[in-house]
Amino acid sequence: MILFELKNLVKHFGGLAAVQNVSFQVEKGEIFGLIGPNGSGKTTIFNCISNYFPVTSGSIHFNGQDITGLKTNKICKAGIGRTFQVVKPLGRLSVLDNVIAAAFSKAKNKKEAHDIAMETLEFCGLMHRKDIIAKSLPIGERKRLEITRSMATRPELLLLDETAAGLTPTEVDVAIDLIKKIRDSGVTIIIVEHIMKVIMTISDRIHAINFGQTIAHGTPKEVSNHKAVIEAYLGEEYAHS
Repeated sequence: MILFELKNLVKHFGGLAAVQNVSFQVEKGEIFGLIGPNGSGKTTIFNCISNYFPVTSGSIHFNGQDITGLKTNKICKAGIGRTFQVVKPLGRLSVLDNVIAAAFSKAKNKKEAHDIAMETLEFCGLMHRKDIIAKSLPIGERKRLEITRSMATRPELLLLDETAAGLTPTEVDVAIDLIKKIRDSGVTIIIVEHIMKVIMTISDRIHAINFGQTIAHGTPKEVSNHKAVIEAYLGEEYAHS
């Protein structure tokens, strides 16, 4: 079943085409990888999906509905959650209060928001840090808090933007386990990630872009062996070796 679809997405910033006619479909229940070199347009695509940036042309469909141009808060309420590359928790609030704030996107009252937050903290493995002030968390736990806050919005589709960046190898393994756990709970995932161990380990399919354009699409093995992908990441000489 197709849960999410981009159709010919275009995003211009002035005369710069940051995304050019990118199209893909995401099946319900899969982990879908979106890769490309720095500046290739991956986060711009996420920002268009969330309507942080209005699209120049093309359309975005979720659960069979055209959500192009829908307000950001309504996109969240519809069931699309996301994380950000640069994590910015509510620094002077506790971890619990950060998650409660996110839970209010769906909760009807404070008790329900608190219950959702506690359940999500337990699920994401941060319950033992619930009373810690968020700004005092190390980067690995701040990244986990970012995921926890997004999960507290009760998403059906979760957009993960470089959640493993800056983590130690051990923390990367823990992040992989959490992402798989989220998928196993019934949440579909689109993930942007530069750490190839993460993207190749967990993705069912991968869509590769460069200079805002699609260059490859397929299984992790197919994409990692694709000439255009090798050239984009390693240089033309490697693509011909």
